[in-house]
Amino acid sequence: LLVDSNGEQALEYLIQQKVIELEAKKQKIEVSEEEIEKEMEKFYEYYGDKEGLTQALEAASYTMDEFKEDLKENITIKKLLEREISIEEEQIKEYFEKNRDSFAQKEQVRARHILVEDKKTADEVKARLDKGEDFEELAKELSTDSATKESGGDLGYFGRGQMAKEFEDVAFSLDVGEISSPVKTEYGYHIIKIEDKKEAKEASYEESKEEIKEILFEQQIQLVYQTWLQNLYNEYEIKNFLTEQGQ
Repeated sequence: LLVDSNGEQALEYLIQQKVIELEAKKQKIEVSEEEIEKEMEKFYEYYGDKEGLTQALEAASYTMDEFKEDLKENITIKKLLEREISIEEEQIKEYFEKNRDSFAQKEQVRARHILVEDKKTADEVKARLDKGEDFEELAKELSTDSATKESGGDLGYFGRGQMAKEFEDVAFSLDVGEISSPVKTEYGYHIIKIEDKKEAKEASYEESKEEIKEILFEQQIQLVYQTWLQNLYNEYEIKNFLTEQGQ
């Protein structure tokens, strides 16, 4: 058969896209570039920066344009379902109380590092940095950490207990902008630069409210999406003849 199960899935996805597009036009729902960019910011933060996200997408054979299109569709679905879903204040408060610890901000640092194999090379790298050479460029040129090399050694934000103890002890003792002397771990010798610090903060209901509302909204979407979509299929009298023939 020319149409295998993957073909059926692809067709089903295209039909879903079309139905959502038709309903969005009917309800005059549009998604602006600003809205897409605002959503993108969350992913930049998660992956460290735009470059970190780009690398993650490339590793998954996914282009930035494809990612933006999917985000646009997700935002459209959320806007369409806003009328179907209501989140009450009591639900938000209950979720906060049950998950209070997860909304507390632990102490974090954002660091870059250059990893080399021996002390002699590490001392040479430190000397070049002391003379004013660019940390990111040296990381791209010399670091043996293939996971962070191309992003200039960027490790993103991390808390205590996530890195080797020798590395962590130094990273948390440095000030923003400060560059360490060589630090030895089981992986080799690291030169560490601190980009930013986040102090530990207790959980705040007011600061967490919008985030919790978003979490509860996403949970509700998972529950109502298939029924909502099926109702749209019925309304638009959509039939997938390929899947029906296979039954």
